[in-house]
Order: sequence, then C-alpha cells, then structure tokens
Amino acid sequence: MKKYLLPIIMLVIFETIAITLWITKDNLFYLFNFSYIGISIAFGIFLFIRKYKYARRVTQLLVGLYMLVYLGLICNENMQIEGFWYYLFTGVFEAATIHYAIAKIFGAFIFGRGWCGYACWTAMVLDFLPYKIPSQPRKKIGWIRYITFSVSFLFVAALFLTHVNNIEKIMFWAFVIGNLLYYAVGIGLAFLFKDNRAFCKYICPITVFLKPMSYFSLLRIKCDTSKCISCGKCKKVCPMNVDVTDNSRKRENGTECILCFECVKNCPKDAL
Repeated sequence: MKKYLLPIIMLVIFETIAITLWITKDNLFYLFNFSYIGISIAFGIFLFIRKYKYARRVTQLLVGLYMLVYLGLICNENMQIEGFWYYLFTGVFEAATIHYAIAKIFGAFIFGRGWCGYACWTAMVLDFLPYKIPSQPRKKIGWIRYITFSVSFLFVAALFLTHVNNIEKIMFWAFVIGNLLYYAVGIGLAFLFKDNRAFCKYICPITVFLKPMSYFSLLRIKCDTSKCISCGKCKKVCPMNVDVTDNSRKRENGTECILCFECVKNCPKDAL
C-alpha cells in the first residue's frame, strides 16, 4: 500500500479543502467541487502507479472539461485570470478568487505547477497535438507572459473604472472569446515551434503566479544520483525542458516542471 500513499495524500488534502470551504462558506457546492477535483487527481495518480499510459490525460479531461464546460459555460463563471481580477475588484472571495488562491498561488507551494500538468483546460487540448517532445531549444521570449498578464489586469480595471453596464455578461463573453484566442494562439505556436507547450512557456499569464511559488514547492521530481547513468533521456522527453537530474531548486527551468512524470516513465534505471 505504500506506493499508493501519494494519491491518498492528494485526496486527503482536497477533501480537507472541500470540507473547510463547505463549512466556512456554508455552501454545499464547494464540497462537491473540490471533492470531485481531488478524486480526479488521485485517480490519475493511481492509474499512473498502475502504469496506465494515459493516466495524466484522464485527469486532464476530468478536471479540464469540468472547469471549462460546467463551471465556465454552464455556470457562467469566468475561471480565466480576468475572472480572478473581477472578483478581486469586487472584494468577494468566491469562484475564481478561491480557485486561484488554491490552485495557482498558495497551492503551488505544495503542488508546484501541477495545475499545468493535470487541470489546465488550455493544455488539455494542446497536449493532444503531435509535438509532445520539444525539437528546438527554448526561445528567450518568456517576457511576453508579463504583457498578457498586464493586459488582463488593465482590461478588467478599465471595466470598473468606466462603470460599464452588464459587466457580468461581458466577463462571460471574455471567458468564451479568451479561451478561443488562447486555443488559436496555443495551436499556432505549437506548430510554429514544433512544441505543444510553447504557449505555456511564453504566453500564459498564469505562470506569473505559478513560477515564483513553485520554486518552493514540496512536491517535486528528484534524482537518485547513485542510480543515474547520465543517459539524457529525461531531459529529452521533458516537455518543459527541465533538468531533473539536478536536485537543486535553482536547476535549469526548475519552476517550469508540470509534474507530468514523463521523465520518471522514461528513466531506464528508475533514478527519478
């Protein structure tokens, strides 16, 4: 049972969050929401331990489609970064603010950028494209993410400063149009750079939150240097170009790790 400790721990963490928010917010939705996400993530890790090839993809679809279709399109909640700014401006700790606090700000101290690997509905689609292994070195254009981050903030700030009507409806359409734009840009960059995760590396505004927090994450890939034979397979298959053979927190692209475990699956000596 020891090998199933990780999915059990993940389930306990999410159930604790679910029950805490249910009680403090007096809203049964939070119990359902975070229980479902926790079960989906634990199930994906369980499948990975059982060596199921598409374990992570199962979790991506379970969580990503739930957040995109149910929360976003059916419940009209803008779960993009614009929704976070919207609720932040209104001073309400609901929906997107709770989501960001748990998944992308404070949660990153525990899970790192696990969100990017298991729950992001943009990456959910991009990971089905043919360029799963980067064929080119990383481009030095990561600064673009700070532009998209700033634009999202200024967009929502402008809505409040100009006192526009029907702001809730605008936020819904911002969610729909924003997602379509993200998919178009993400797919275009994937084919341009022959890298499924090019959007995540250079454009995604969420990484402005995730990168600094994930530097301190508790859950991270580590290398048993006594087993490592320096074959380089882990670096070759990593979609985010992380040097997982270096256990230092300052390792190359260390804050980019999405915990996809491709390196673990491909290590011939089980050193990771």
